[in-house]
Amino acid sequence: MVMVGEIRDLETAEIAVEASLTGHLVLSTLHTNDAPESITRLLDMEVEPFLITSSLEAVVAQRLVRVLCRFCKEEYVPDDEELERFKFDRSDIGDEPIFRKKGCPACEYRGYSGRTGIFEMLVVDDEIREMILRYATAIELRKRARTKGMRTLREIGLVKVRQGLTTIEEVGYCTEKYEE
Repeated sequence: MVMVGEIRDLETAEIAVEASLTGHLVLSTLHTNDAPESITRLLDMEVEPFLITSSLEAVVAQRLVRVLCRFCKEEYVPDDEELERFKFDRSDIGDEPIFRKKGCPACEYRGYSGRTGIFEMLVVDDEIREMILRYATAIELRKRARTKGMRTLREIGLVKVRQGLTTIEEVGYCTEKYEE
């Protein structure tokens, strides 16, 4: 197993790819907005598409969101104005109550206690590999991956909102720049 701290340039990308092609499991980071953009970022760095398709198995994007305090979170139904402020609509949440922060001594009146991750995973299968060879855009890769079951950061975040773990505000802020 080889860990590469961060891939920032072509030279580092080539080292990671070469290690992968010689049978090593390579784990690294790459600063992008979501999983599909990681592939286009490698292409932008001028990594040859055939090298990407030969070495890349999956890409995981992640964000941290604050977790609601279990002692003081309060149930409510957000109005349409609040949903719109965080770029959600009623169909995202429905009419079921969700939770918002309140504040108590247990959370030092912040309303949150700890953090949890939301994750998006793009599996690189034969169809995605063909798209990479054609220099597909991140939008095209995302659309295809979603037809194959990939759930976006925003969708996973909404699951955590419905579970009462975090708020639409947290999910909205950490995903608004990255969703179409």
